Amino acid sequence: MIKNNSHINELLAGYFSGNLTAEQTSEINDWTAVSEENRRYLMSMRNIWFSSLVADTSHYDSEKAYGRFLNRKTAVDGKTKTPGVKRLAWKIAAAAATLFMISYISFKQGSRHFENALTDIVIETPWGATTKTFLPDGTLVWLNAGSKITCSQGFGIKERDVRLSGEGYFEVARNERLPFNVLTDELSVRALGTKFNFRNYSDDDEAEVSLLEGKVRINNNINKGESMNINPDRRVFLDKKSGKMLVSKINADNTAEWTNGYVFFDEELLGDIAKKLERSYNVKIILETPDMKQLRFYGNFIRKKQSITDILDALASTGKMKYKMQNSEIVISP
Repeated sequence: MIKNNSHINELLAGYFSGNLTAEQTSEINDWTAVSEENRRYLMSMRNIWFSSLVADTSHYDSEKAYGRFLNRKTAVDGKTKTPGVKRLAWKIAAAAATLFMISYISFKQGSRHFENALTDIVIETPWGATTKTFLPDGTLVWLNAGSKITCSQGFGIKERDVRLSGEGYFEVARNERLPFNVLTDELSVRALGTKFNFRNYSDDDEAEVSLLEGKVRINNNINKGESMNINPDRRVFLDKKSGKMLVSKINADNTAEWTNGYVFFDEELLGDIAKKLERSYNVKIILETPDMKQLRFYGNFIRKKQSITDILDALASTGKMKYKMQNSEIVISP
């Protein structure tokens, strides 16, 4: 049974208190993705964790915190405590005591809540790879190469805010009470329960949102106050320099093909394509002239079956560009 798995319980204690290594965090993410039962167990344990973090205004009593946690855990299980639970409870009580010493506690009309007491959860993907993970609310997230998402340890309790750097595909678990927000400096997306792809690398000239299912609201953070709702098979481009948004009709399923190992271009700028190839194949590409960034290309390739030269040969066959290998770099010229 999950609740008697002392290894998982100990990892969860570190997960909730922000004390896991990157490898341990990845282990928890993989374990959560295995089954709905695991995700439900994580969410129930997280709720117990937060309900146990109640402090007295004058001092923190770790033994009382331990007792509060045991009472809540026993109520959830309908059983007496097990040795594995006891170890977890002591870890949580100790973590709560440490957090109390270093964190600011806000008390409002007798209601006690921790604010900003817990470290953020960060999930990153290196160049040349993709990552699949589930957030605590059940939302599925794919991260493309060189991407990162950040959310608070309280994600799913008071808010569902995720900060994105790079490209992510989201299948959002529906929650009418808590909208799901993906935030970047230039563009933000709000959803209730949808499927969409969001690309905004810091060094790209454009940000892009493509909607596969449902409905989302897009806010332009460059031109403050500008926002729009879009329907499925619509894509929004944001020019980061001008702040102008452009909506087009597409087959949005294609924009998430990278989650299946494809490298797909749909009228993308060569400047952004070069960066996409750099991230996907872990190479260095140089455009010989700045105006080449504005060329647009279509293409669909399988990353594991087609090499970087296969893709460059296909782009060069259009007559718009040529390339050469120069030392360890690829140089593209008119």
